Amino acid sequence: MTVAQTARGLLELTRPVNTLAAGALTFIGAFVAGGAFDHATATAAAVGATWFATAGGNAVNDYFDRDIDRINDPERAIPRGAVSPRGALAFSVVLFAGATVLAVTLPVLALAIAAVNLLGLVTYTQYFKGLPGAGNALVAYLGGSTFLFGAAAVGDPLAGAVLAVLAALSTFTREVIKDVQDVAGDREEGLRTLPVAIGERRALQLGAALLVVAVVASPLPYLAGTFGWWYLAAVVPADAVMLAAAALSFSDPARGQGLLKAGQLLAAAAFVVGRLAPA
Repeated sequence: MTVAQTARGLLELTRPVNTLAAGALTFIGAFVAGGAFDHATATAAAVGATWFATAGGNAVNDYFDRDIDRINDPERAIPRGAVSPRGALAFSVVLFAGATVLAVTLPVLALAIAAVNLLGLVTYTQYFKGLPGAGNALVAYLGGSTFLFGAAAVGDPLAGAVLAVLAALSTFTREVIKDVQDVAGDREEGLRTLPVAIGERRALQLGAALLVVAVVASPLPYLAGTFGWWYLAAVVPADAVMLAAAALSFSDPARGQGLLKAGQLLAAAAFVVGRLAPA
């Protein structure tokens, strides 16, 4: 492999789109808490820490998943030989170090969230992914905690709590759908993911049920008087997209989880709209 091919492989390990999205969600958490610009340095540090930690988690996940990826996704960087397993592991250590340097500049609660998240990212594939539902729950927590982390970085973690819970529920559903996509490789490697343990259809039904809970709860910021009509007008289409994604996942998991991700981003945007518009 050439230097350019290896560099491209390292970039692929980070999942740059997902990494940038995670940073954006952290910024939204700070913004919804009302401190993104008043505490610009802390917000930037939180976003940067999220970028580094997410990229490191993706890289270490590919390191541990390299045998499964030879079946499920042979074009990923490690299976195709662009990056060696040892190189991917070393790269993840550098990325986690970068996240740590930025996180220690933040308030104590934000630092605590970062520490828990780093531990979860490092241990996910090795200890949780193969336990039915446990890996999904951990990733769901990590997804939701980006909003909490952003809000905590500017001193108001409770402002991101509702958004964090809703994001966690929808992320659990998306992770179940992804596990259905990967069921062949996971079964080959002996991983007892939720679809392997209880069946693909029942796993999708559980994910859909939790998503319905999130959709039903999504008007709470409006009902509590935190956000006004503009939030409600923005979150309803997001809810519709996510419900459509859950239904689609039963026939086409790949398209279903992609559509669900789009719906989650729309829901996050609804909170931005709610913060900008008068209550």
